[in-house]
Amino acid sequence: MKKIAVFASGSGSDFQSVIDANERDPFCEIALLVASKEGIGALGRAARHNIPAAVCRARDYADPEQFGEELIALLRAHGVDYVVLAGYLSMLPENLIRAFPDRIVNIHPSLIPSFCGKGYYGINVHRAAIEYGVKVSGLTVHFVDERYDNGAIILQRTVPVLADDTPETLQARILEEEHKALPEAVRLLTTGKLQKQGRKVTVVH
Repeated sequence: MKKIAVFASGSGSDFQSVIDANERDPFCEIALLVASKEGIGALGRAARHNIPAAVCRARDYADPEQFGEELIALLRAHGVDYVVLAGYLSMLPENLIRAFPDRIVNIHPSLIPSFCGKGYYGINVHRAAIEYGVKVSGLTVHFVDERYDNGAIILQRTVPVLADDTPETLQARILEEEHKALPEAVRLLTTGKLQKQGRKVTVVH
């Protein structure tokens, strides 16, 4: 069974969705949580499920490359095969991405390539979608490369944008879909069901 590490920066609700799905019908071993700071909710979730956790802050290192080397060593020490970014708000060091090519995935709360890239995270994404006047929004699970929200798309889910939506109500509705989509994508990834050629990703059975 493949081992994953989950990276998180907040409450960890997406992380919890993977834990819950994996406990119902195991498809991977969650070997490690990497938290971007102390005191976040994701750390409590890891503790409750006996998942090893580490706090790794980029500011504690001289430069991104040193930070990346520390993360690579940590992941290899835990035998990690894949990395899942679940509400992780920092840009990954390039040497980490090179060390795990096509083995790092992220979930983003919009239909990429809309409302993505630097500065588009959290409530900012939903505010921008409503201000633009789009009729549908959603989420994207994608592979990670050296550019923000640029990697090949694994799956997307759509959510209607209602006339009376606020950024908060749209965020809540998209989050419900995130909690279904992320475990599905991780299951496909860790069970060898994804085939990637360039930017095209297909599910194989």
